[in-house]
Amino acid sequence: MKRLMIFALGVVFLSGCSLAPKYIRPQAPVPNHWPSGHSYPKSVPESNIVDAMQLKWQGFFTDPKLQQIILMALQNNRDLRLAALNVERARALYGIQRSELFPVIDAQSGFIKQRVSADSSISGKSYITQQYSADLGITAWEVDFFGRIRNLTKQALEEYLNTEEARRSAQIALISEVGRTYLVFAADQANFILSKSTLEAQQGAYKLVLRRYNAKIAQETDLLRAQTQVDTATVDVLRYARQLALDKNALDLLAGSSVPEELLPPDLASVKQFKNIFPGLPSEVLLKRPDIMAAEHKLKGAYANIGAARAAFFPSISITTALGTASSAFSGLFSSGRSTWTYAPQVTMPIFDMRIWAAYRVSEADRKIALTQYEKSIQTAFREVSDVLAVQGTVDQQITAQQSNVDSAQKIYGLSSKRYADGIDSYLSVLDAQRSLYSAQRELIALQVIKLANEVRGYAVLGGGALGDMEEKSKSSREALQDHILSILDSKSK
Repeated sequence: MKRLMIFALGVVFLSGCSLAPKYIRPQAPVPNHWPSGHSYPKSVPESNIVDAMQLKWQGFFTDPKLQQIILMALQNNRDLRLAALNVERARALYGIQRSELFPVIDAQSGFIKQRVSADSSISGKSYITQQYSADLGITAWEVDFFGRIRNLTKQALEEYLNTEEARRSAQIALISEVGRTYLVFAADQANFILSKSTLEAQQGAYKLVLRRYNAKIAQETDLLRAQTQVDTATVDVLRYARQLALDKNALDLLAGSSVPEELLPPDLASVKQFKNIFPGLPSEVLLKRPDIMAAEHKLKGAYANIGAARAAFFPSISITTALGTASSAFSGLFSSGRSTWTYAPQVTMPIFDMRIWAAYRVSEADRKIALTQYEKSIQTAFREVSDVLAVQGTVDQQITAQQSNVDSAQKIYGLSSKRYADGIDSYLSVLDAQRSLYSAQRELIALQVIKLANEVRGYAVLGGGALGDMEEKSKSSREALQDHILSILDSKSK
């Protein structure tokens, strides 16, 4: 028994070999600095640089109504719920794989009764035998000499971490999409109000032209032009009313339930400004994004899978052992002198199996695919942040210029209306001025939405911290446990 224990301890200490290649984080395939030039913001002092991951979403989305809708979405959105369930599933699969590192101890009991024929009997006479047994043992436990099971366990852990980062990415995407849809609703509400006021102005202009037409002062073409403007404004009112209903439906789907009317923005001007965010260096920002971290976990899992594929070329050692008791009578099953034991190690050495070579080539191809996906994720993230910076560097100037355009169009419209009322100018000039004003006002609303939506997108592409206080505590404890497990697996691999 003492020798058996010494052998078991030796097996545990010797099973520390790993054939997985050492993981070294690949160099990011992007420049060391963000793009610069006329279309991008000027250099920003380091004191103004904000780490979006350290900024909770409540600190960025300061509008109280929007905050309540975001909370509804975090609690009720089904896509986010599916992402969380995928994390639970990956965690359970990791638990299944990790359990293979340890032997499974089973307890068995049985009863056998059989008749031995006279031909098979030594005495030449048939007889009946019976036996009761009770055993406690290990069945076909694989001793992980070459790290196959440990590498598969590490791969399962990396897959779990991958799904966890995917859940965080889905949560950030959900929050930003709620913010964007909220802004779209506010913009359509502003356009709806603008179209209604335009309709009222056109109806007033039509009445004026009608009076002048009845007085034989205006021509019929002026009356028809005024009528077309009323009809056009009516169409716009109905179009934006329909769009508001569609926006509300989209917001309800994101929130997972019907959003109360009192939480909807009355117009675009009522939306509170977001916090300005300026990124630091690309390597500091991009590598912290959840989607890139998920891609890196997938790459680490591919490295571990190579180790498992390499281990398949070496012998597989398994142990079956049992301690128990047996007796021909149940009453004597646990009496002295009835103990039994078995110890059956088995070594399996692959000689010719082309599947092993094919599996190894697949693992190498999977590593290259994961590496390419990781690099592409970084390049995509760099492009997304650069796009946000390009909009950020130009949109304020556009809004200023467009506001000046609106002011000028407003003055032209007022002068044209006065000249027409005084009989100095034709209604065609009034019509042209009104169209220019209406178009300029809608363009101003569109630019304001682009500015706000770009700020929301910037928060998302910079890996905005979507975690609350309780979630951060849970995440930190979970990460500590994961780091501890990885350190154990890595230490045994050396």
